[in-house]
Amino acid sequence: MKRVIFLLSLLMLLGCKSKNVIQKPIEANIIKLTLSLIDEKQKSKTLEIGKRVLMTCNISKFKPFNSSEATPSVIKNMTQDRLTKTCLKFRLKYGDFKDLQLVEAFKNNEDKNVIFRYKALYEKKIANKELRIFLNEKNQVSAIKSFDWVDTFTNK
Repeated sequence: MKRVIFLLSLLMLLGCKSKNVIQKPIEANIIKLTLSLIDEKQKSKTLEIGKRVLMTCNISKFKPFNSSEATPSVIKNMTQDRLTKTCLKFRLKYGDFKDLQLVEAFKNNEDKNVIFRYKALYEKKIANKELRIFLNEKNQVSAIKSFDWVDTFTNK
């Protein structure tokens, strides 16, 4: 009886041994781009769109995106109501939006998006926010995301 319990315990121990799975890093497909080599039209387009979105917080009016500027999912999700809710939080915490500063850009080779990383400047100096604008191959905005500012890029 002791042998049976010992063998079952040994089999259970061997059966539960975890495998070492090698995961490839998320950032492996993302390459940092030199800002001077990025097309000026792309830079100005993303800056204008970013300012348009964040200025909504100051003036409470939003000019909706058209199909040449953004993908259908972005057009659907960027509504006056959704922006107003977000803006209320931002204005109370950070004050008025002042400007955007392009910090860096990345190319995602997996989905062919170019990620523009802007630091959003607000009235209050405690405001450390990041705005990421994703451009697809057709130069349409495929996503806009806001994060707390971190000096190093992480693919969240």
